[in-house]
Amino acid sequence: MRIADSGEQGSPASSAQGPQFNLDCSDLKPARILQKHKYHSVLERRRGEHPRKKPLRVLKFGGTSVADTACIGRVADIIRAELRESNVVAVISAMSGVTNKLVAAAKASEAGDRKSVGRIFEELRAQHEAVANSLIHSATTRKRVARTMKDVFREGDSLCRGTILLRELTPRALDSISSLGERLSAPLVAAALAERGVASRAIDATELVVTDSSHGAAEPLMDLTRERCKARIRPLLLQETVPVVTGFIGATAEGVVTTLGRNGSDYSATILGAALDADEVVIWSDVDGVLTVDPRLVTGVSTIPEISYREAAELAYFGAKVLHPKTLRPVMKSGTPIWIRNTFAPEGRGTKITRSGCPDGGRVKALTAISDIAMITVGGSGIVGARDVLSRTFKTTAAVQADVLLVLQSSSQNDICFVVPSATAKRTIEALRHEFAKDLAHEETEHITLNQDVAIVAIVGEKVHDTPGIAARTFCALSRDNVNIIAIAQGSSESNISFLVPQKDMRAALIATHREFLNGSHSEVSSATGV
Repeated sequence: MRIADSGEQGSPASSAQGPQFNLDCSDLKPARILQKHKYHSVLERRRGEHPRKKPLRVLKFGGTSVADTACIGRVADIIRAELRESNVVAVISAMSGVTNKLVAAAKASEAGDRKSVGRIFEELRAQHEAVANSLIHSATTRKRVARTMKDVFREGDSLCRGTILLRELTPRALDSISSLGERLSAPLVAAALAERGVASRAIDATELVVTDSSHGAAEPLMDLTRERCKARIRPLLLQETVPVVTGFIGATAEGVVTTLGRNGSDYSATILGAALDADEVVIWSDVDGVLTVDPRLVTGVSTIPEISYREAAELAYFGAKVLHPKTLRPVMKSGTPIWIRNTFAPEGRGTKITRSGCPDGGRVKALTAISDIAMITVGGSGIVGARDVLSRTFKTTAAVQADVLLVLQSSSQNDICFVVPSATAKRTIEALRHEFAKDLAHEETEHITLNQDVAIVAIVGEKVHDTPGIAARTFCALSRDNVNIIAIAQGSSESNISFLVPQKDMRAALIATHREFLNGSHSEVSSATGV
């Protein structure tokens, strides 16, 4: 095995800020033989579904999937088993909890708290060194991986020292610090594969994913990303080497590190899938697939065998944690299927997300809810005479970069209600009060109000908007459990009916609607599809 600088490969991103890694594990011998697993029976079944030889699959593994030595070993086993029938590109998240610690270190640096920064980095060093020591049997390989990790930690120390000196945490610095976790975990997964006799190479996504400069929520520049992926990844696949790519991060065309947003490794996987024209993207996490509702809130939930892009997007938008909201964008045009599967139960089928989903005549597929929101109302008699109320309201909201989740308006335009995330509520209402200050200068009552004790519940399913009786059944189910609906929205989406309830009633609303629409429904679907 060798560890080479990215510049050695002539990568376009070789000028990226900080040291890059390129962990080549292609020359190591197998340390042990993979035991038979029930997962193989799933592969046999899927061969019948995919008769084409050696398709390309992008496999993404989340933080819980690579949380410790045992988890990383399990991930390596899954990848090795997949190689029996497909070429594989692996996308790896940071180990569970690591990104949170890195962000905490970054914020402590801004506050000048050197002691906390040192403690956090010492904990992270010990955590990763312990995994490397127990995972890698070859002393030479362990030493080389340790050298790679040492370079990453050296960069982190330097970034935090600079932040402490300036007492300013720039978005650029935060991206660089929070990206370190993936750069520590990818070499460990590559080494675990090498221990199993699988040729592998850890690759920093800054060499592949070209983005704009929107730090913290960067968007890919797909043409440049496609060029780099094909130049860098395709030759490795032809050599039967597994690229192990860092999720969550990318770089501008000038090589400045960016991140795709929290939990953005899902997004990384579909970006790479689209760039490489992959046959499938498989997102491995700690759940069995897309569930009918959050099992922490409602009992008797089940896994949905197949849903459409539109349905999955609605669920992600309204708070379902199984997918990053942007995940579907890169593959929707190509129609690439996405699977959601459980690393800890790989024999399960999971959920398949496709362009058309499973046609079911307008049946409700799933429910989701989001409570970290606020409702802002602009209205009342004092607002009637104000000019261009609607356009001014949303122009102001856009100016403070607040996402509008739901909009409700009376026909007279006297009252406009809309919902934004709680994090942006304060600055939104302050901006609105400033915008309408002259119009409301002589009013004694407040006409721009904020209500943070609300929650959105969304009913999701293809064509539920056009299916007679869905809204009526919703009203009846909620009334039986004494849940009051503050507002209901049936907008342009055919796949979603959303309503606003008091935050204290969110769980009761989910239980009532799940009982009305979903109890037992997916077990019937599962039986019909042979799952």
